[in-house]
Amino acid sequence: MTRASIILLLLLIATSIAAAQGGALTFDDDNPIRQVVVSDGLQELENGILQLIGQTRRALSFVRFVRRYGKRYDSVEEIKQRFEIYLDNLKMIRSHNKQRLSYKLGVNEFTDLTWDEFRRERLGAPQNCSATTKSDLQLTNVNLPETKDWREAGIVSPVKKQGKCGSCWTFSTTGALEAAYAQAFGKNISLSEQQLLDCAGAFNNFGCHGGLPSQAFEYIKYSGGLDTEEEYPYAGKAGVCKFSSENVAVKVVDSVNITKGAEDELKYAIAFIRPVSVAYQVVKGFKQYKGGIYSSTVCGNTPQDVNHAVLAVGYGVDNGTPYWLIKNSWGAEWGDNGYFKMEMGKNMCGIATCASYPIVA
Repeated sequence: MTRASIILLLLLIATSIAAAQGGALTFDDDNPIRQVVVSDGLQELENGILQLIGQTRRALSFVRFVRRYGKRYDSVEEIKQRFEIYLDNLKMIRSHNKQRLSYKLGVNEFTDLTWDEFRRERLGAPQNCSATTKSDLQLTNVNLPETKDWREAGIVSPVKKQGKCGSCWTFSTTGALEAAYAQAFGKNISLSEQQLLDCAGAFNNFGCHGGLPSQAFEYIKYSGGLDTEEEYPYAGKAGVCKFSSENVAVKVVDSVNITKGAEDELKYAIAFIRPVSVAYQVVKGFKQYKGGIYSSTVCGNTPQDVNHAVLAVGYGVDNGTPYWLIKNSWGAEWGDNGYFKMEMGKNMCGIATCASYPIVA
């Protein structure tokens, strides 16, 4: 009997015992099956998975997915469950791409998650942002450049990863501040999302359950500043506030809100000022975005709809369709190296509904 067969046999025996006891098989650290699986190596585990779900093309695809994203499941039942979810998402991806729309979907680390799981773990609850009816931003008659990409100026920080926490608002906030700091002082910096998670609750933010960059800017302005990532590292969950205003990395002296839905103001700000924090509504399917210009007929654009905050770093035109260039916080392997394009001109999914940028010191 091969080592993979031994692993699979152990898994199946344990599953049967667990079922007889009315429970589910789990792999605790001291579980001998877990120890065999771990010590036996990745190849044997992959072979065991294939024997469990079958030697089909889809099963081989799932094993490659497990290997690429370092997936670890806690039971035989979870392996089967994740495989079925993976197949459902794969079917959705293939169906979408056959339509040859303006954007493509693809397999990523979220392909073994249901939409409800993803929404619960990665998105904040809609925050009903206090959209500005009239901005202080003063537009001029100067011609805007046809395209803009602030990455070319070297002020956009690398894509970060929020993990299983609806902390997108903190990453949108730090992204805007990191760009503003680099522009003002000629030096790149990485700022603390964790400080915002732990300390900004009094400004109508809710840790891993959502918040807004505009409210985070207000917190930083009145609290005395924001620390660096190194001094206040990210934990991916809200904790006790440890911030001290004695030695801060950046201060916010003010912030500017874009008029609700005013894409002309948003474009002007990105063209001539710097990257802007924006929020929009993520709807089912977007988690599998791979490339192209995203457009949707089902997402909303009101302040009550937006559930995810990101950073608009540029804009452009592709095959006659104008778009916003946006930095996400789901890691560099998601989408187009951590970025996506959103159709411009329709306030798509509310992209210009809750936009703002900070002024730093």
